[in-house]
Amino acid sequence: MYKILEKEVLNPTVTKMVIDAPHAAKHAKAGQFIILRVHEDGERIPLTIADSDPKKGTVTIIFQIVGKTTMLLNALEEGDELVDFAGPLGQPSEIEGEKVCVIGGGVGCAIAYPTAKAFFRAGSDVTTIAGFRSKDLVILEDEFKEVSDHYYLMSDDGSAGEKGLVTNKLEELIESGQKFDKVIAIGPVIMMKFVCQTTKKYNIPTIVSMNPIMIDGTGMCGGCRLKVGNEMKFACVDGPDFDGHLVDFDEAMSRNRAYGDFEQHERDEACRLFRKEEQ
Repeated sequence: MYKILEKEVLNPTVTKMVIDAPHAAKHAKAGQFIILRVHEDGERIPLTIADSDPKKGTVTIIFQIVGKTTMLLNALEEGDELVDFAGPLGQPSEIEGEKVCVIGGGVGCAIAYPTAKAFFRAGSDVTTIAGFRSKDLVILEDEFKEVSDHYYLMSDDGSAGEKGLVTNKLEELIESGQKFDKVIAIGPVIMMKFVCQTTKKYNIPTIVSMNPIMIDGTGMCGGCRLKVGNEMKFACVDGPDFDGHLVDFDEAMSRNRAYGDFEQHERDEACRLFRKEEQ
């Protein structure tokens, strides 16, 4: 069993938890993920390792409350325990590049943060662009500033930082003469697609972190397959990082929508369950 040591609400839909998981904490690297189960009959869900402390034996996860399992996870409190917490899984991010731009979108910033932190600790010049719909959804602003040489906050409505998309700021920086050895984009698939379209014009290598439907996390089920160039890859064992200029984003978005009706049904059932418990 894996005890929840800390719980913090980052915004109305995003929660941070610190889990007692010594094995995962000892081996975790930026870019990797864990798979957890809330209870014995629960489904397995992948969550990126947002941070880890080998000395304390803890792993930090940050998740968005979007479905049944994340609703159940969010209902737990400090002192409660998870039945499974397997990892680290996946390939670590390649921390190479003297001058890099890390781009995070929404809850994807929870994945972008450990990557920016790893580059910063490795001595790279790190520019971070974080994008959110509005001020109320901003997370990890102070944490990013600590591990970035330059930090830019963007919001769709202009209520936080500058008004605009992360691609607007990226192109502005490139056009002003900024040179990047690499761009790392992490967030909604549509955001990563347009970041890659932007960087391709300037021939800047770009890495994206893909989080498709995943079940076992070992490459056996094939649920997380992605088309990358002329090859079929599995996000759980080949990724989650891939060359963004080779990823078929349209196919990835189509596959992510495949179980939309089922997910909505499970979410509605979970909502009814919570309402009954509150009565």
